[in-house]
Amino acid sequence: MSLSPRGGRSKTLHWRNHLNHPSRTGGQLLVDQLVLHGVEQLFCVPGESFLAVLDALHDASIAVTVCRQEGGATMMAEAQGKLTGRPGVCFVTRGPGATNASAGVHIAHQDSTPLLLFVGQVAREALGREAFQELDYGAVFGTMAKWVVQIDDPARVPELVSRAFHVATSGRPGPVVIALPEDMLTEAAAVADALPYAVTETHPGAAQIAELQQRLAQAERPVVVLGGSRWSAEAAQQFAQFAEAHALPVYCSFRRQMLLSAEHPCYAGDLGLGANPRMLQRIREADLVLLVGGRLSEVPSQGYELLAIPQPAQALVHVHADADELGKLYRPALGIHATPRAFAEAVAGLKPAQAPAWKSRTAEAREEFLRWSDPAPIRVPGPLQMGEVMQHLREVLPHDTIFCNGAGNFATWVHRFWPFRAFASQLAPTSGSMGYGLPAGVGAKRLWPQREVVVFAGDGDFLMHGQEFATAVQYGLPILVVLLDNAMYGTIRMHQERHYPGRISATQLKNPDFRGYAEVFGGHGERVTSTAEFGPALARARASGKPAILHCVLDPEAITPSTTLQAIRDTALAKNA
Repeated sequence: MSLSPRGGRSKTLHWRNHLNHPSRTGGQLLVDQLVLHGVEQLFCVPGESFLAVLDALHDASIAVTVCRQEGGATMMAEAQGKLTGRPGVCFVTRGPGATNASAGVHIAHQDSTPLLLFVGQVAREALGREAFQELDYGAVFGTMAKWVVQIDDPARVPELVSRAFHVATSGRPGPVVIALPEDMLTEAAAVADALPYAVTETHPGAAQIAELQQRLAQAERPVVVLGGSRWSAEAAQQFAQFAEAHALPVYCSFRRQMLLSAEHPCYAGDLGLGANPRMLQRIREADLVLLVGGRLSEVPSQGYELLAIPQPAQALVHVHADADELGKLYRPALGIHATPRAFAEAVAGLKPAQAPAWKSRTAEAREEFLRWSDPAPIRVPGPLQMGEVMQHLREVLPHDTIFCNGAGNFATWVHRFWPFRAFASQLAPTSGSMGYGLPAGVGAKRLWPQREVVVFAGDGDFLMHGQEFATAVQYGLPILVVLLDNAMYGTIRMHQERHYPGRISATQLKNPDFRGYAEVFGGHGERVTSTAEFGPALARARASGKPAILHCVLDPEAITPSTTLQAIRDTALAKNA
């Protein structure tokens, strides 16, 4: 993992560079490179292993957010990477700090998010002795990072940090982990800065666009699936123009709903958990699938059942920024190695030669989505009706509100019933990592304080990183947490009732008063037990100007919008009888 020799050649390089460049410590060099590459914010939990970096940050223009746990800090950085397309940056200390951060690294990997995680390391002379908190970061992060590197020579800081930015943003974006021996950070070197990194866009060829047009002209039941990263607001708008011109039904991949406005006449739903069965049937019946940016992994493919592997029954046109993803799972009829930005630009102005024959099918798919996503008819057990809650949120919140969530059944209320209408308005882990919503909300509000940020969380999910509410208070970030409390790990309990009906084990929770939790941290708290209480509580929370928690107490039977725990249990018992 070490790339820099400590012998004569490196010393010669130091001597030559000293003629033209001032001497700087490794810590100073590192911070200077971050500024040069455009980093304006970073997140950290401080550690003695990178004190030299913290000292250099004292005089830098970078805003530092001090967090309460390394997992939360890394998720905040990942959230900013997801919103901007630029690498989020996080610093953590060695050993337990690094392993705590691994959850955020895994999210960045599965969500294709650019992320730089800088990790403290023991002094070089102690390496290999299992020194205090020593880890082999290549072994720890090798399966979840695009690249893991240890910088052993301060003279190579500009080179290797520049490479880290390029790796994190190229092809399929992802996380890069950079280990920093503490003595390297205090050692000086005279070396030039690198040039600022620049992202390379891969464009589709004219012949590929012509073939796509030909395939569309011959299709009878085409569909589009949008996903992945490397999009922009402009690219999303350009693709929306293309979809409307061709009357194409567009589905968004799991937790990528903000790629096309829910108000667009072609938007027909999302490929998430508990997806609309009619939508899935339409994709199975399609004769052409245009997959742009995404991988169609386990959740959006409904357990790899939606398209056959390796040869889909539908003609697949797969557009991806990473050539290695083309044909990796699904053999495409036409593979296009291009970024979503470049592809959207190439197709934005295309017009069909004649009126699309499938226009009525698209209108039907749109109507099915509107019925499926209407919260008005939804009724669940208990006095707090989440359908009405979602309807109220739709009426009072700005259209560009950023919704954040972690993992759990509670997220269905957002994914199914909130109409995502603005680009960069959704933060949710496709990796299914619990505890993501709160730190993601902090990262979003720290980035764009003018945007309204709502965190949806379950009781079990929230307390995975609930301590980061203190970070929101410390930096005056008035995020709004809608916390749904059913006193259990609800998703696991749901599966438990399906497979082991009536045998409740390890899924029950005894929770605190989350209203009081918010207040003792210095935020605003509300307790909501009925539908009538929600609207006034929401208004007070928004008016408080503080980070706020709405503690919403749900009937445990209200496990999903469409069924109850008792119904799931009864079905399982009848099946096993």
